[in-house]
This record gives sequence, structure tokens and C-alpha cells, in this order.
Amino acid sequence: MNKVYAAVAASVLLQSPALFAQKAESIPFGNMDKWQTRVIKESFLLGGDTKTMHAINNPKTVEGAVPYKRNTVSPWATSNVYASPAGIVKTSVTVFPEKRGNGYCARLEVREERCKAVGLVNIVVVASGSVFLGGMDEPIKSAKNPMSKLDQGIPFNKKPIAVQFDYKNKRCARMYKATGGTRISELSGSDQAEVVLYLLHRWEDEQGNVYARRIGTAYEKYGKTVSNWINNHQVKVHYGDITKEPFYKSYMGLIPESNPYYTTNSKGVIVPVHEVGWGDKDDTVTHIMLRFSSSDQGPYVGTVGSTFWIDNVKLIY
Repeated sequence: MNKVYAAVAASVLLQSPALFAQKAESIPFGNMDKWQTRVIKESFLLGGDTKTMHAINNPKTVEGAVPYKRNTVSPWATSNVYASPAGIVKTSVTVFPEKRGNGYCARLEVREERCKAVGLVNIVVVASGSVFLGGMDEPIKSAKNPMSKLDQGIPFNKKPIAVQFDYKNKRCARMYKATGGTRISELSGSDQAEVVLYLLHRWEDEQGNVYARRIGTAYEKYGKTVSNWINNHQVKVHYGDITKEPFYKSYMGLIPESNPYYTTNSKGVIVPVHEVGWGDKDDTVTHIMLRFSSSDQGPYVGTVGSTFWIDNVKLIY
């Protein structure tokens, strides 16, 4: 009788592959095929160069120092930024569209940005390329607390099982730190590219403070060079408190108060998100935060020349 049941079960499975099929849902503009061009002339004091930056959005060309804000067309922002401290126009370019087949992918670089003020003083910054769901607080007015300029996360209410994308990776050997002065310091160790996805239940108090519980986590780092495209790579979303799981790493934990990520509250002000605890798989998701980065070392640190390519970003159900 057990053999009969087994045969029937096998027959059902063979005839009904959809029972276990995955559904891939593209994130808008996640195929990285559409790019907006931004042409900005930097201040004469910095040399007056004309720089071209790109944003993941419907193709058009925007001339001049026009801030690129979070918008309702494309959910993506990049680390390509226009800064204007004390009225001086400067750009940082670390994300590029690159031809791939009949379309494009996104190329995220760790770069050494240099400029000369009045032709005399070299200013050096190490900048890492990132693309993420959210916006950027342009124009950047100060180099202080760079993460507070990233407006991360968008409204979202689903529960995917994974994030899927194509990628390749190039890692370089020497890691540097340069924070905007005249010196660049070589550090020991190396950095890694990373992919971070958080599913959050977020709320806001009357003063505009934003709080969150972490419902789902997908986090993976890439420390080796991968020269050929890896297609349809998936990073699993884990629900609830994962701190006791065998795969858990310290960087997957709740974001510390000392180094928060930021978002725009209902009053239009960018504020830190206070992660107050873990939720579970039955809690309601209100927001998704997703970021791809060419370095995991944070602002002003990275292996210059390292590059992370991504394409065809989807959520899996």
C-alpha cells in the first residue's frame, strides 16, 4: 500500500510542477537597461571640469547642477552625487551603465576621487559605488556623516523568499582610506562587495522619529574575483530573529544606534531609523531596504579598482 501511495504522490508531482515553482517578480528598472544622463559642470575653483553622471531612470539628459531626488518613477538611487558645500559644485561618480548583450548592467566601482582647489591643494576621497532603493539627499552640503545622505527604503508589503540577480566581481589587493584631506592611507586587509536586503515593519511617532522591527534579512558578501557572469543568483530571505542560526554573522544583526541608516519621515526630514528588535514571519511588512555595494567598509575606505557588476534584479516568491 505504501508503494501505491508513493506512486500516486510521484504522479501528482510530475503532473503539477507549478506546485513547487518559483515566481520571479522584477523590481521596476531592475533590469538596469534604462539610464538618465546628468551633465554637471564643476566649479572653476575645482578646475571647472564637466562631469557625466547616470541615474537608473527613464532615458533623458539633464543639464546643470540639478538635484536628483527620490521620485515616483524609478525606486532606485545611486552613489553618483552632486555636492555643493559653500556653493562650490563637485561631483562623485562611482556607478556606470555598461553594455551587456542587447541591454545594460550596472557597474559599481571603488574609486579614488581627486581634485585641486585653486590648482594648489589636492583633495583625495575614496568612494564606493552603490545602488539602492530610496533616494539621495542632494545637493550634499557636508562630508560629515555620509550615511545620513542616503535615504534608504521604500514602502513594500510582500514576503519574498529570496532576492535574485546576475553578478560578476573584481577584487583588488590594496585597501585605502581617504576622507577628503590631502593624504591617502594604505590599510591592511581587503574589502568585499555586498548585497543587503531588509524587510521592515516601520512606524513613526508624533515627533517624526522612525522605528522599525526587522522581519526579514538577506545578506551576502563577495570577496573573490568572479570573471564570468553568474546568472540568476539567489540570496535567501531569513525571517525572524536569526542570531542563533548557524549561518548568522555579526554584520547581519540589528543596526546599532551608533551607526544607523536613514530615511525620510512624514515631515520630509531625513532621520535615523531606530531598529528596536526582531519581528517574525507573521508580522506585517511595511518597507523594504535593498542595497548593492562595491565595498563593505563604509565611507572613505575601500580597495581602489574593485568593481561589482549587477543586472536583472528580481524578488522570488
